[in-house]
Amino acid sequence: MHQALYRKYRPQTFSDVCGQEHISNTLKTQVSENRFTHAYLFTGSRGTGKTSSAKILAKAVNCLDLQNGDPCNECENCKGIDNGEILDVVEIDAASNNGVDDIRNLREQVEYMPSKAKFRVYIIDEVHMLSKSAFNALLKTLEEPPAHVIFILATTEVWSIPATILSRCQRYDFNRISAEIIANRVKFVCEQEGFKIEDTAATLISKLCDGGMRDALSLLDLCAGTDTNITESLVAECAGLIGKDHLFKMVDIIESGDARAVVELIDELYNASCDMERLMNELTAHYRDLLVAKTAKNPERLITGTKEDIERICAQATNLKFENILYCSKKFAECLESMKKGVSKRVAVETTLIRLCTKELDLSDEAVLKRISDLEEKVNNLAFSGVKEEAQKVQKEEKAPQKPKKEPVHKNTTTERVVKFTKWAEVMELIKPESNMLYNVLVGSSAYVKGQYLLIDASNPLFAETLRNNEQHRNVIRNIVFKVSGERYRLGPYSKKTAPETEEKDLLEEFISNHSDDITLE
Repeated sequence: MHQALYRKYRPQTFSDVCGQEHISNTLKTQVSENRFTHAYLFTGSRGTGKTSSAKILAKAVNCLDLQNGDPCNECENCKGIDNGEILDVVEIDAASNNGVDDIRNLREQVEYMPSKAKFRVYIIDEVHMLSKSAFNALLKTLEEPPAHVIFILATTEVWSIPATILSRCQRYDFNRISAEIIANRVKFVCEQEGFKIEDTAATLISKLCDGGMRDALSLLDLCAGTDTNITESLVAECAGLIGKDHLFKMVDIIESGDARAVVELIDELYNASCDMERLMNELTAHYRDLLVAKTAKNPERLITGTKEDIERICAQATNLKFENILYCSKKFAECLESMKKGVSKRVAVETTLIRLCTKELDLSDEAVLKRISDLEEKVNNLAFSGVKEEAQKVQKEEKAPQKPKKEPVHKNTTTERVVKFTKWAEVMELIKPESNMLYNVLVGSSAYVKGQYLLIDASNPLFAETLRNNEQHRNVIRNIVFKVSGERYRLGPYSKKTAPETEEKDLLEEFISNHSDDITLE
């Protein structure tokens, strides 16, 4: 019979436990110096090595030939614990043995001395599943344990454990294992098993397992059952990443506001046996990826999927607004919550998506504010269209070959309209990860468009010096403004004297004339 890879390659010593050196080294030292305690609590997400470490610790405290704190795995006690012959090490699943009677039976057993081993070790997995009365029964034993007993409690939900239990245990928090460590382990297992695996496939497995080594090896096992030549596309297929075109299509339909199309797509998916709750979860995850693609500097590190999927997500994200993504995500969460209350799943999904497509049906504060924002943007775009044409005309004149030397552009800026740049909040969000220093200089600022110029209104006294002397910061602003608006502007400071009705000398014009080489975009 085939043995699952996660069982076959389960760590046998503390040194084998991947990514948890901060815990392994401490436990090895305690065992070596005979300073271990009577109760341990191992907590962390699934597949990070909690139960494996508990079994290694049980062998280590009973080993007859310790190897620098690690069990030798060769002595009579180590082999007896591994094959189940020594009954002094007991593993209890609290999910199925969570009653007070189960713990009372355990309390009776701990009074007996170990039969072969040095210590009786009780490993209670998923300890958070114990009932309140069972925890109370366990508490008395943890307060006054016999000298020959060691308890090792393991849980994924440490917040569910009473404080009285926590205070009597030595707690160790297991971290999610890094993608790099998991990918290396996957490649090692493939080498041992004679599998061929692409580096991109190992990387994709490491992203999909969410920091859990057991999940990574289980997925590897699934892929190897299909083909021992493991490629990125095979991993994507086995993990269910293939065939998610409906998510991209759903986003496009919501953005277009086509309620009829969204109902037809839901009907198509429902008839294809798509679970409506799973659809909502997938949409929520997809919108999360869109948000990451729109905000993160290196989204490929934070989004799970093939290279093509990530490129497609990034492309779709450029056409969406932050507020739209956040608003839709909130509505998906509300839909999932209504499903838990017994509402028909299909009805809940249809109602939610129709509301998102037909915005006038939603009278919530968020929806009203969103519609106002959309109207403001449309008005500003109409007002800005004439300014845009003039700016393009000036740029063409500047680039004309007949001019032997670049001259600063002197325009009659007093007759041009000043329009608020409505996407400045998006620019600020993208500036922060690029340059925290520049972001701090621009905190509380706003921006305006006047002809070919983007005028920045910043109260920070360092702003003028930054704009004049720091080419790198100017390039950051230019590039991000182009990314969110599709237009390239010259940069300058904003002042009330740039208003059309003033007859005084324009400060921007003076700034540009003095520093034209610093702020001119070609």
